[in-house]
Amino acid sequence: MKITIAFYCLLISICLSSCSEKKTEINQSAAPANGIWRGVIALPESQLPFNFELQPDSKGTYTVFLINAGERLALDSVIVSGDSIHIPMGFFDAQITAKVNEQSMEGYWIKNYAKDYKIPFKAEHGKDYRFENASQSTTANVSGKYAIRFADRPDSLVSVGVFEQSGSKVTGTVLTRTGDYRYLEGVLDGQELKLSTFDGEHAYVLTGTLQGDSILNGKFISGKAKARSWSAVRDANASLPDPGSLTFLKKGYDKVEFIFPGADSGTVSLQDPKYKGKVVILQLFGTWCPNCMDETKFLSPWYDKNKDRGVEIIGLAYEKKPELDYARSRVQKMKQRLHVHYDFAIAGTSDNEAAAKTLPMLNHVMSFPTTIFIDRQGNVRKIHTGFTGPGTGRYYEEFAEEFNQFTDKLINEENKLEASRK
Repeated sequence: MKITIAFYCLLISICLSSCSEKKTEINQSAAPANGIWRGVIALPESQLPFNFELQPDSKGTYTVFLINAGERLALDSVIVSGDSIHIPMGFFDAQITAKVNEQSMEGYWIKNYAKDYKIPFKAEHGKDYRFENASQSTTANVSGKYAIRFADRPDSLVSVGVFEQSGSKVTGTVLTRTGDYRYLEGVLDGQELKLSTFDGEHAYVLTGTLQGDSILNGKFISGKAKARSWSAVRDANASLPDPGSLTFLKKGYDKVEFIFPGADSGTVSLQDPKYKGKVVILQLFGTWCPNCMDETKFLSPWYDKNKDRGVEIIGLAYEKKPELDYARSRVQKMKQRLHVHYDFAIAGTSDNEAAAKTLPMLNHVMSFPTTIFIDRQGNVRKIHTGFTGPGTGRYYEEFAEEFNQFTDKLINEENKLEASRK
């Protein structure tokens, strides 16, 4: 009898051991495969395809690289736990959370700051294409510059599309008065133009039909917003209004004044002795804004290189929530990720009308970012609306050259107050 009991105990032990081994195998197989993935976000009016690469790091976590045309945007601190993956969208207040196994993911893209902003997401490993069933060859070519008009805007408001085609692959961007669409990537499938971009905050799909020198029946989808109709005509001379003419001081004002809470503590004011007799650049921005991210990536190394020449930058943050602690936490995260060393203040919320009330000397705040250049005497010398980022190619290079020339001019001007004291 004792032998029989011992035999059954041994048998149960073997079975439990076998079950435990199988469970371990399941957990191991849940780890997502390294390499290229194809993601799809199910926007209300369109599927948004994009590609990303998943790489493990030495810390036991992963890094995701969002791939859009020439950009590889790193999202670190990705956590895989059991059958779940959590992908924070860099310093944007958004995330992807999904169930995961070796070959697939299924879950949601979520904007944490927005109410009920939760859109289905899924991904498959090993698929390096963007749009499904697209033709690999076409005799048509969409390359060039286009004057774009949206049906819900007056004819006078033109955007500029710039596209490059190699085979059937198309990359490019759209420049507007308030910024650009960053890095668009897709295909010309026969006569059908299909482009998309996803950077963690922007989620854009553009489609249209190429007919000769025109693009017709265009649809532009941005996140959960309703689709907008657009059309375009190839136009080598297409251009935007001067970004220095759109925002200006109201009559009777020649200076900007404010006192805002600092991003760390205390307050920030142009009356602070730190800024007296210096050139000051004010950056109206938000940490939720990809174009602002591009501008900050430009300004940060520029400031480190030029800060000893008598110039300061103050970033005025306009965030998605009014709570001071929330805004400060978002700005601190951005500063750390982008290694920014200039000053920041919490100016208000991202609503344009509310933002304009914080700086009543401006005719409006129509865009984030907006950049205000103040000379050594404290006078506003220029206000630049929007930003032309690196996704625009030569337009970004032209902006950088103009920026450097103008700031050099301001920096090299003599401080009249100091000169009068000599």
